Amino acid sequence: MSVASADDASTVHPDSWPRASWPFAKDAALEQRVAALMAKMTVEEKVGQLVQADILSVTPDDVRKYHLGAILAGGNSKPNAQLTATVAQWQALSEAFYRASMEPNGSAHPSIPLLFGIDAVHGHNNVVGATLFPQNSALGNAHDPELIRQIGEATAAEVRATGINWSFAPTLAVPQDVRWGRAYEGYSQDPKLVAQYATAMVEGLQGKVGTPQFLDGMHVLASAKHFVGDGGTRNGKDQGDAQISEATLRDLHAAGYPPAIDAGVQTVMASFSSWNGTKMSGNKALITDVLKQRMDFQGLVVGDWNSHGQVPGCANDDCPASFNAGLDMLMAPDSWRGLVEHTLAEVKSGVIPQARLDDAVARILRVKFRAGLFEAGAPSTQPVVQKAAEIVGSPAHRAIARRAVRESMVLLKNNGGLLPLDPRKHILIAGDGADNISRQSGGWTLNWQGTGLKNDNFPGAQSIGAGFAEQVSAAGGSVEIETDGHFKTRPDVAVVVFGEDPYAEFQGDIPNLMFHPGDDHELELIRQLRAQHIPVVAVFLSGRTLWVNREINAADAFVAAWLPGSEGGGVADVLLRKRDGSIANDFHGKLAYAWPSTAVVGQGKPQFALGYGLSYADHRSVPKLSEVSGISGEQIPIGNYLDRGKAVHGYSFTLVDTHGASMTGDVSPATTPDGALHMAALDYKAQEDARRFSWIGDNAQLAIHARTPLDLDRETNGDVLLVTTLRVDAMPTQNVWVGMGKGHVPLAKTLATLPPGQWIRVGVPLKCFRAAGADMHHIDQPFAWGAGKGTDVAISRVALGTDVDQVVDCVKQ
Repeated sequence: MSVASADDASTVHPDSWPRASWPFAKDAALEQRVAALMAKMTVEEKVGQLVQADILSVTPDDVRKYHLGAILAGGNSKPNAQLTATVAQWQALSEAFYRASMEPNGSAHPSIPLLFGIDAVHGHNNVVGATLFPQNSALGNAHDPELIRQIGEATAAEVRATGINWSFAPTLAVPQDVRWGRAYEGYSQDPKLVAQYATAMVEGLQGKVGTPQFLDGMHVLASAKHFVGDGGTRNGKDQGDAQISEATLRDLHAAGYPPAIDAGVQTVMASFSSWNGTKMSGNKALITDVLKQRMDFQGLVVGDWNSHGQVPGCANDDCPASFNAGLDMLMAPDSWRGLVEHTLAEVKSGVIPQARLDDAVARILRVKFRAGLFEAGAPSTQPVVQKAAEIVGSPAHRAIARRAVRESMVLLKNNGGLLPLDPRKHILIAGDGADNISRQSGGWTLNWQGTGLKNDNFPGAQSIGAGFAEQVSAAGGSVEIETDGHFKTRPDVAVVVFGEDPYAEFQGDIPNLMFHPGDDHELELIRQLRAQHIPVVAVFLSGRTLWVNREINAADAFVAAWLPGSEGGGVADVLLRKRDGSIANDFHGKLAYAWPSTAVVGQGKPQFALGYGLSYADHRSVPKLSEVSGISGEQIPIGNYLDRGKAVHGYSFTLVDTHGASMTGDVSPATTPDGALHMAALDYKAQEDARRFSWIGDNAQLAIHARTPLDLDRETNGDVLLVTTLRVDAMPTQNVWVGMGKGHVPLAKTLATLPPGQWIRVGVPLKCFRAAGADMHHIDQPFAWGAGKGTDVAISRVALGTDVDQVVDCVKQ
């Protein structure tokens, strides 16, 4: 079908969609168990099964009281809110929640084990010491379904060893615009490859249907996500709108779902995104008519993080429309209590029909029975948990991950046959990624965005530089790891490792395909080394294909290493020869995403086509590439407002006096006309990279204004913060606030707890500004700070982020 007009753009023809084969025969014994259990359940207990709460907003006592069916650990949610939570702490948490679910209030209530979900998207990536596999955009280049199956098996074992039974994977998006910040979660832009990997990963996580291993104690429930079209949103915008025909939605973006269902996937997660203006979490035609009926999916459908709150007429704590559209469980991380209350009332009033409630509960219970959760017992009694020390981050799992690194790298250029390198030589490893496990792992690593981490946070892991040093030393050569390229001994060759900073959804969205626009640090490093007649191998770390023609031209050899994860030694495995000069490991990776020739999406032919990738047998020289990016006009960031004490390009910085008169804050020192606020330059990490603000009078403020109003609504639906890097020198006890738009959040209580004279990052959740009255769809003032006489504060940076030292609790302020 083609989209004929706006009126029929969202019309669905279920009969045109492919069928799938639910691989489980009718099971009378299972149905009897489900019916018997449901006969004992009150309406309150049934409603509780439909709700999933986040561990930072729910307690075991809450689970016991409200009979909740599921919990989850979001990207920033850890036991005791500890970033580097250990295996033992995760086990203790899962044990406490399990026992609460099995000990409901009163003997009359049935015991129903809890589903515990987590985003184990490239290994058990929330847990310290776990094996971190390459991100999915890397794995696509391997074209190896059996490798994907083994990764799924290893991930399942590590997840289950912490007492958790549900992984929110695999992502079956087919990204068509890599500006999307979640593009690296997709295996490929090719739907055929995604379909192959869907089967492999589902069977790896759950085990193969019909075998004794299916959902045994070493496997977890899988979740095919995000149904459907998340990889086709306009301009690559997260939670955006896929304005495409039904044929494209069906044939391209849904390609992974029939094979996932054929493989017995037990859960499907609905997408945040829309299709031609209709939110997926409220699209009955696609959730019920296509997924459940046409594709015969008989597992449970769960929403994404408060995704139901974006359905018209709904709120995070109230959405009968999503249930009636076919979602069986709503992910309500911090809104679950209100959702339970409203859903219960709507069931009793008939807004949600009793039949729909019973169908959803039955689906959830079938999944729990199939997973053996009623027989598994408490996590502490399970053999896999008892053997966690032998399983999490095991040598066998790390070996699989290292193999995945070798298979997924793609050689784009090898002029003069520079690679493979002689390990007996003196090799310089330079660049920001030379010795940075966080950089090589990317987002969804120990926290949501994967930021603010050090190598010490990754016990058992190996950086790329350390991998080279180990192998070169063993072969008789030597390595210098100097990120800035300032070597002590002239090297025979330099390996420059560089790439994207870690990111995840929201913050990973970019306006074009430029790599680090406006920052040529890595390019200049490569050029400086080449100017000294030192051969250079560029190793590029990224979650996506980006325009790096200048860097490719500057280097003798260029390797797309993607985001390889914890086993950085896999890079050296391929780039180094054996001591006898023979090839140790050849390049096998072939592009699963076409590499762009310009920084403009869709402009011109690909620089390197889908399926491109050199091997050592290829003696092809890559000619000089065009260095015309195709980008014109200014590029204004939406998440960075004040940097090094100055407004970022596209924003203006003003000081406002007591009477409302404003003046520019671009030049320091400065004082407002009435003398109420004084600003002076200050050194923080570099010369004059901060500003000190002293309030001589009351009610003056400083503000950042956007040239064009910002739409920050999607960033508000999550854990994104407005982060201010500041130092408190003197602070009165009241009249201190931070603002965004028309929403003002008090700061006095938080700032009073900070150590004076020390730099610290303070974050305010964007949802606090929304609650305070800000229209998050239209933010013309993304930052303001007001205070009273006697306040003395220094500020260096203001930006959206998740990595902070102190979060403002706007409820308790």
